[in-house]
Amino acid sequence: MRRLEYRGYDSAGVAVVADGEISSRKKSGKLSNLLAELEERPLPESLTGIGHTRWATHGGPTDQNAHPHLSDGGRLAVIHNGIIENFAELKQELLAKGVVFASETDTEVAAALLGDIFRNKLGGDVSDGGLTRAMELACQRLEGAFTLLAVHADQPDVVVAARRNSPLVVGLGEGENFLGSDVSGFIDYTRRAVELGQDQIVTITADTVEITDFFGAPAQGKEYHVDWDPASAEKGGFSSFMEKEIHDQPDAVAQTLLGRSDLNGKLTLDELRIDPALLKQVDKIIVLACGTAAYAGMVAKYAIENWCRIPTEVELAHEFRYRDPIVDANTLVVSISQSGETMDTLMAVRYAREQGAKTISICNTNGSTIPRESDAVLYTHAGPEIAVASTKAFLAQITAAYLLGLYLAQLRGNIFSGQIKDVLADLGKIPAKIQKILDNAGPLRELARSMKDEKSVLFLGRHVGFPVALEGALKLKEIAYIHAEGFAAGELKHGPIALIDEGQPVFVVVPSPRGRDSLHSKVVSNIQEVRARGARTLVIAEEGDESVRDYAEHVFYVPETPTLLMPLLTTVPLQIFAAELAGAKGYDVDQPRNLAKSVTVE
Repeated sequence: MRRLEYRGYDSAGVAVVADGEISSRKKSGKLSNLLAELEERPLPESLTGIGHTRWATHGGPTDQNAHPHLSDGGRLAVIHNGIIENFAELKQELLAKGVVFASETDTEVAAALLGDIFRNKLGGDVSDGGLTRAMELACQRLEGAFTLLAVHADQPDVVVAARRNSPLVVGLGEGENFLGSDVSGFIDYTRRAVELGQDQIVTITADTVEITDFFGAPAQGKEYHVDWDPASAEKGGFSSFMEKEIHDQPDAVAQTLLGRSDLNGKLTLDELRIDPALLKQVDKIIVLACGTAAYAGMVAKYAIENWCRIPTEVELAHEFRYRDPIVDANTLVVSISQSGETMDTLMAVRYAREQGAKTISICNTNGSTIPRESDAVLYTHAGPEIAVASTKAFLAQITAAYLLGLYLAQLRGNIFSGQIKDVLADLGKIPAKIQKILDNAGPLRELARSMKDEKSVLFLGRHVGFPVALEGALKLKEIAYIHAEGFAAGELKHGPIALIDEGQPVFVVVPSPRGRDSLHSKVVSNIQEVRARGARTLVIAEEGDESVRDYAEHVFYVPETPTLLMPLLTTVPLQIFAAELAGAKGYDVDQPRNLAKSVTVE
């Protein structure tokens, strides 16, 4: 549960089957509160149990609303991820039957429905499917996105689970089996995992795993091997997971680049379930993502349009379906999601497929829903990202987007193979350059600590520096709770410059002087504009760019690299700055308030 707490930490609870009954404990707040409760009121020893860390949707984070929820006279316990959309209708039906509810959650409605079916429809008969059959019948009535796990005192050696539009994976052990919303929950015990399909139910005992669909028909899961070790899910000596994951970034980029071309130098995707000839006909690309992933998509737009000459749009996934977008068979939709379970993105991908579009997923989680429902996948091999605020997954997503752009350019014949080799060679140098930034971050960390009492920080960038500015602002908002805004530097004189007051800190991501000379000079002019109005300018520039020194209170240099690849470097100082400042304020950088790692509800 500690490994999975990144998914939500408003409350936590456990239930075990022991001595012919269900015993449970649950507490609001972080997992540590539950641990204290368990020390004071231990649970009986058991070999069958379920546990949950919650991110509140229906009902606030209280003890009563925490999972598990009990029904069938306290003999059935249920935990749940997602949202039951028709819970109000079901609740009225169950109230009419005399069911009494103790919480405000949709989960308790699902538990009550399952208990009612088990006891009143099946008569509590465990010989004919029992809890598994009850779960099938319950799921036929539930609408929404959910993963449900249940245990019953009448079947003490069984855990039954169901999934629809919400993550669930099975861990296969020796004389033991596991269920989790991702593999990090059981990686200490096994690396054999089974991914479940949509609308499937799995029943596990210590020795068996049986999968059916919601109507009882036998079904198959897909077994795979988890290729990272338990140490990858621990802090590795760093003060936080976020700090560790910032330092993981050289390896995350290197791993994402690994093995992407065949002996003939042709780039490949991980899983291609579409004729490449169809991708040659694409005349428009739409990138779908949310939050940090959307900024990776903005970087991708610059690269894809440059290399492929295909018009590329970047859409927030939660807005895409609701504006009647123009999508057809010649549209390629690229979704970006660390978890592969982001509900807004999943629903947008499904909508695009319904309109006939081709879909490619960039994802960090093997076997998750979005890659499985896409025509092709490009996996980022960043390893598990535990901190809620994304760092290494972001750089890996940008890297994968570059690879996708090069793949499409190669497929369509837009650029020569020699040019692709040159770009790949430049990408291959990025990990060492990131490491150089990490090794020389002392002054940046010192500055961050000195700014812990700032109330507002602004970020400016041009070209690929614009999404970097947006990401820098988001990181500060997410973990330091400071007002922060990112702007395209050219927008300054169109309004935002009114925010500049005496002492206002402004980060400026400066383009390379070797690239678009006009852009470099224009951004230097922007620095002068805000300084003239009293701003403190904090500049990120390329090594050797001495022209910015006269206009900046602080300059942080990153190694020289081609313009399009620069976000892989210029993002890193902003991550370090945000993490250090939030730490100086005494905040939990891994679990910022009101946020969860994987947003599996719309």
